[in-house]
Amino acid sequence: MQSVFQYFTNNWSYILELTFQHFQLVATAVVIAILIGVPLGIYLTTNKALAEAVLQICAIIMTIPSIALFGLMIPLLSVINQGIGFLPALIALILYSQLPIIRNTYVAINNVNPDMRDAAIGIGMTTWQRLRQVEIPIALPVIMAGVRTAVVLSIGIGAIAAFIGAGGLGVLIDQGISRSNRDMVIAGAIGVSLLSIIADSLLGLVQKKLSPKGA
Repeated sequence: MQSVFQYFTNNWSYILELTFQHFQLVATAVVIAILIGVPLGIYLTTNKALAEAVLQICAIIMTIPSIALFGLMIPLLSVINQGIGFLPALIALILYSQLPIIRNTYVAINNVNPDMRDAAIGIGMTTWQRLRQVEIPIALPVIMAGVRTAVVLSIGIGAIAAFIGAGGLGVLIDQGISRSNRDMVIAGAIGVSLLSIIADSLLGLVQKKLSPKGA
């Protein structure tokens, strides 16, 4: 472990740069995934058959090994000269993030107490007002749990993205394997784990803040 610590000490600025790249990739992917997944999850509460189909498709995407999905992106995006690098990794992470976000949003909105929904309708709220003022605030902790899962998942999968030139902490693992450098591999793995733990802890605090008192 001393040699790993020494590696961190000698290369902290490089590791910091890779950590920022990793954060940038995951943050961009999750923000886009939220913009797609939350409205879609809300819409699916109005169409149960479509909801089952969409959730099944998202579940199937989750079963595709990440390295295979990255490989599939290469020929598709090569058409626009973006076969390797940031874009295919971003698209893959957006796809992987969809299931926890859409499913949690769908379940959370569906589980809102029908009496509260009826009361909102009874006082003349429009659908948008009901969603914004009643259903989304109640569902927010569960939606946040889905986002939290998506972030941790994306940080882990994002390490594989280094193999298609997307940068991030996976670069240390990739280069460490190529050079048979154990310290680089361990440093990359520790970096990814720490980033996941920090992100999960911070989002956990946000989720707790959004949860009703006593929940």
